[in-house]
Amino acid sequence: MADALTQSLNQSLTTLDGIILGKSRALRLCVACLLARGHLLIEDVPGVGKTTLAHALAQVFGLGWNRVQFTSDLLPADIIGVSIFDRSAQQFEFRKGPVFTQLLLADEVNRASPRTQSALLEAMEERQVSADGQTYVLPEPFFVVATQNPTEQLGTFALPESQLDRFLMRVELGYPDAAHERELLRSGERREMLTRIPAALDSVRVCELQQRVRRVHVADVLLDYLQKLIQRSRERPDVKLGLSPRAGQGLLRAAQAWALLQGRNAVLPEDVQAVFPAIASHRLVAEEVATSRGSRELALDLLRSQAVPE
Repeated sequence: MADALTQSLNQSLTTLDGIILGKSRALRLCVACLLARGHLLIEDVPGVGKTTLAHALAQVFGLGWNRVQFTSDLLPADIIGVSIFDRSAQQFEFRKGPVFTQLLLADEVNRASPRTQSALLEAMEERQVSADGQTYVLPEPFFVVATQNPTEQLGTFALPESQLDRFLMRVELGYPDAAHERELLRSGERREMLTRIPAALDSVRVCELQQRVRRVHVADVLLDYLQKLIQRSRERPDVKLGLSPRAGQGLLRAAQAWALLQGRNAVLPEDVQAVFPAIASHRLVAEEVATSRGSRELALDLLRSQAVPE
């Protein structure tokens, strides 16, 4: 029988399914990313619900959140914060920026300049910010949800490889099918629903779930399977840049999170297979320039080429 925390997690998934219609698998990947203590990149065309999804995650999981609209004139200080001289105290005071939150929505992150995009790097990797010689620890949990439109659209700057590697997963939502689109048309604006939905969890219980993920058992045979996948990505002649050690660690943690979402306390090969495309597709660099869809096919091909342990 599921305990109270597991029941609350299942309730949160059910609530998300009622907000973002017809995207159950993508939603569970997003939740697995949060529970694995990763960061999420949502890439798709405008208007398919990327921002609404980020808002829904914050609302349902009871997390404090801030939204930053990335534009070409956004500065690093607009994200991290800035020091202001306090005349009464005769000293500089650091005013914290929107990054000091539990869920940071970086909306249309690829519309900002590379200099501003890189301002997120330390926060995403170290979960802290350095300014004026001081280090400021970010709240827990800390989860960056970045949205971006396809890079072939006007006014966008492709994220550098160093930035992409810090996102545990990249997911795409896509257009809804006919039945779910009809329901969207009938029910109206989804964001209005968010104001009426109570949180199923809170930050303390989310942190507890993150600790549970680390305790999900991984057998040696599963580690062998995972290592072979990573090694094969580096040996293929059509891949210029394979998966990094950071990607391997993220793949392991994400597979543990996926197993937890399925109600298991041990990782199975299908857990690795479920999360692998979302983790590998934005990291693999093909010898020929590839679109995001082409990168996903490359990840799936890698998955198919590796024998599954019995």
